[in-house]
Amino acid sequence: MVTVRTVTDDPHAVLCKTALERVLHGAGESDSALRRAAADGAGLPEELQRLVTTIQQHAYKVTDADVAALQARYGDDRMFEIIVSAALGASRKRLLAGLKALEEA
Repeated sequence: MVTVRTVTDDPHAVLCKTALERVLHGAGESDSALRRAAADGAGLPEELQRLVTTIQQHAYKVTDADVAALQARYGDDRMFEIIVSAALGASRKRLLAGLKALEEA
């Protein structure tokens, strides 16, 4: 017999949701609204929007120079939070798209 898993019985779903919630809404050096915008990939200041778009669409193209250019303004801790938020937002979008495709198959 084949066991079919659904989205609702994913044993990691709660951990993923908790991690995302803490990154986006927990205490941090950057404003929670900025972290949420980075995860959504929209509504950011122009200089951050370029970086976040690159992270979400072509992460391998992000260079040290891209990050260094923004570190002077945002600092190490805030840049780390913005980058992690952008990466988690992109991964969540891909996960949801994949799960939707599986459910529709």
